[in-house]
Order: sequence, then C-alpha cells, then structure tokens
Amino acid sequence: MFVWLYWIITLTIATYASVYVIKKMPENGFTVLTAFYVVYLAASQVLATRIIVFDLGFYSFYAPAAVFIYPFIAQVVDMINEVYGERRTHISIFIAFATQVLFVLFIGMVSNLSPAPFFELEDAWKSLFGLSIRITIASWVSFMVCSNLDAWVFAALKKRFFEKEKNFKHDTLINPYIWLRSSASDIVNLTLDSLIFVFIAFYGVMPVLPLFIGQLISKNIIGFLDNPWFVLYKKMLEK
Repeated sequence: MFVWLYWIITLTIATYASVYVIKKMPENGFTVLTAFYVVYLAASQVLATRIIVFDLGFYSFYAPAAVFIYPFIAQVVDMINEVYGERRTHISIFIAFATQVLFVLFIGMVSNLSPAPFFELEDAWKSLFGLSIRITIASWVSFMVCSNLDAWVFAALKKRFFEKEKNFKHDTLINPYIWLRSSASDIVNLTLDSLIFVFIAFYGVMPVLPLFIGQLISKNIIGFLDNPWFVLYKKMLEK
C-alpha cells in the first residue's frame, strides 16, 4: 500500500513542480523537465537490478522493480513534447541517453579500483552494479528506439487531432484527444521497450516469453495509471 502512496506523491510533486517552473520561469522549463527525465532514467537503471513480485490480487508475476519508474520516463517525454515540441523532445532524449552512457562508464571505472580491505560489501556492490554488456546494450537500444518513437507518435497524434481537441467544449480532464495521444504513445513505447529489452538481454539465456509478459503487463498498467497526471498537467498549463 505504501509503495502506491509514494508513487502518487512523487508523481504529483513532479507534475506540479514542472508546471510551476514552466509558467513562472519559462526559460528554465525545458531544463527542469530534462532533469526529471535524467533522474527517472538513472533510477530505473538501479532499480532494475531488483526483481519483485507484482501482485494484481488475482494474479502475480515477476518483474524488475524499475517497472514502477519506467512509465514515468514515458510520461515526461510527453510532458516535454506537449510544451516544447517534437524536435526538442528528441534533443532531451539524446541528452538523457548521454548521461546514462556516462553513468555506466563511471561504474565501470570505479569497478576497476581495488576495494579497501575493511570494505565488506564488495560482493554485494559488484552484484548490484555489475551490469553485463548484453543487458547494457539491450537497455540502450530499447531506450533510444522506444523513446524517439514515443515522441514521434505523440507529436503525430497531436497534429492529427489538433482541431478536434481545440474545439472540445468540455473540461480538459475529459478531453478524449489528450487522453488518446498520452495513452497511445505510452503503449507503443512501453510495449516495444519490453519486447526489445527482453529479447536482446535474455534470448538464449532465460525463457523470454514469461519475462516479456511480466514487463508488458506491469509497465502498461502503471503507464495507464499515470495518464491522469499528464491530463492534469495539460489542464494546469492552460490556466
């Protein structure tokens, strides 16, 4: 129960903080959203090392703990796209990617140093941060493909339904065209990411179908649940 409370609080803080900066300090908006993006991405790299039980109540399966964070990544891509457009979203994606390359290089650099003789957590540290080349490549490929595709789908849907969205006479919170571009772009991102990552990282080593299904279901459930925060973000920007 507490994990969902933390999830709601962190997503709400990020949403309100983003809107505040965009409206009050517009020159810093892109920077702040990109910073959130980088933090989410770095956190997902660390959290992915822990496998958890994802309990739906009627069915349970296993998935990396990062499934709770990764949909935030897809969401912040939409937040950037909504305000700054597709071109700058792609720039933000490449910035985030560069930070993750540095993150892995720094881990590799420190791993080559000799631990102090009294440091008793060396095995645990290497177990946590000893990312294999294959998993790292899988993560990078899936991120670059899926994030850029997400940005393109979102922008295409926004352009396709711009007039209908603009002419919608009811509250922004129930505007179906806003929900459509957020949900559809996230589904494409999260589904394809699960497929690419699992296939590259684990094909021939582990049974990929159960791993794919676990990530597919958990990521898309959480990805759907965080859509109301994007719609709220859109509504607050219009005030």
